[in-house]
Amino acid sequence: MGDFYFLGLDLGTSGLRALLAAEDGKPVGSSEAHYPVSNPHNGWSEQDPKDWIIACKTTLSSLRENFPKEYRKITSIGVSGHMHGATLLDKTGQVLRPCILWNDTRSHLEANVLDKAEDVQALSGNIVFPGFTAPKLMWVANQEPDIFAKVDKVLLPASYLNFWLTGDMFADMSDSAGTSWLNIEKRNWSQRLLDASSMLLGSMPRLVEGCEVGATLSPHMAQLLDLSDDVVVVGGAGDNAAAACGTGVLGEGGGFVSIGTSGVLLVARDGYHPLPESAVHTFCHAIPNKWYQMGVILSATDSLNWLSNITGLKPAELTKALGCNIKGPCSTKFLPYLSGERTPHNDASIRASFTGIGQTTGVNELTQAVIEGVSFALRDCLEALRQTGAKPSKLTAVGGGSASDIWLQILATTLNIPLDIPKAGEFGAALGAARLAICGRTGQAPQQVMHSPQVERTVQPSKILQDAYETAYRQYSKSYNHLRGLQ
Repeated sequence: MGDFYFLGLDLGTSGLRALLAAEDGKPVGSSEAHYPVSNPHNGWSEQDPKDWIIACKTTLSSLRENFPKEYRKITSIGVSGHMHGATLLDKTGQVLRPCILWNDTRSHLEANVLDKAEDVQALSGNIVFPGFTAPKLMWVANQEPDIFAKVDKVLLPASYLNFWLTGDMFADMSDSAGTSWLNIEKRNWSQRLLDASSMLLGSMPRLVEGCEVGATLSPHMAQLLDLSDDVVVVGGAGDNAAAACGTGVLGEGGGFVSIGTSGVLLVARDGYHPLPESAVHTFCHAIPNKWYQMGVILSATDSLNWLSNITGLKPAELTKALGCNIKGPCSTKFLPYLSGERTPHNDASIRASFTGIGQTTGVNELTQAVIEGVSFALRDCLEALRQTGAKPSKLTAVGGGSASDIWLQILATTLNIPLDIPKAGEFGAALGAARLAICGRTGQAPQQVMHSPQVERTVQPSKILQDAYETAYRQYSKSYNHLRGLQ
């Protein structure tokens, strides 16, 4: 193709990251802009889509200023976004209300009703979680009927950004898989699923694969952003599928564990292997004829950040105080359900707890208990994934928590799986989105473009402490039912 460049946009919960990449996938430059989340009521989480647009303009302006030659040669764009968000548009394309985000739990009653409807789990491949899109629309119909009556289209956050860029409404399979409206196996909207939540097929965007061209940049947007009017926008991806593209997790058994605000243990699958009752998420991958499954916990580094706020010590200070090497499980235990839990419990109302606190318990013990509790919760995810037939032998560790060596040692030993730590650089969702853009424009196969990052080192499970951590996990796995009985 010559000297062309590609843009990956990662629309995150707290901010937007724009990444400029060359045709070989090598990052050239990046820019970030942040925006707020609104919590008008307990359990509510919303965002104004206008903030996404402002952030996009800001980051692209920065790239244009700092990399003018490369920016002018952008030829394709891929968008990744936080999943499940309900962005409601009227017939004129105007937003009707703030977007209801993935971590909003107001629709738990509607989710419970929809989950029990005939064929819903079988067709969608998943439990209907309160954070998914379909129950949110049921909530709007029940609580905001005037707004629901005006709904013409429902777009996910990444799809809304695609619409802003092109004037066309399209969405990729991986993002759409988290709505409870998609037949995951057939990779198409399901009329039966739409009927179950009183939605119309006409309210859905057109479906494309993540590396497939969705539309061309609109003339107005090309002029506004100072880009060529032949720039294409590909389907893009949900954030976790994009992260899988960024870390080269494409084929059977490949996987990563993300210790971020939430925790994710994701494994790529060559086939469709749903197991809804495990609370494992089974979604389409962003590339054709591939799927992925993941266990999700809602409070990973969020748990350590909570302890940081309580103690007044920074997270890095808390983990540094534990030393360089693990010595064995802590007698104090922590169940990390600060915001409820997804895998394997699907419980929006459960809350966190400490046990085993004594007179000698100090900040160090609480810190270790938090790290171990999150690690045990991720082991729950691994056990659930294994029930589907997934057999990861090694995982790439990413996310803020992976900066803590003590946390990596505890997690590797708890999972009894080696953890590859990538060299510093780009390998997240923004790079994955850019790689999808490369495939869409050049026609290259994803396997040619989406390589695994270089490994800086591998953290091995502790053979000496393996049995102790296995015993501690088995004790932890019994704790949920006891805690549930107290709440």
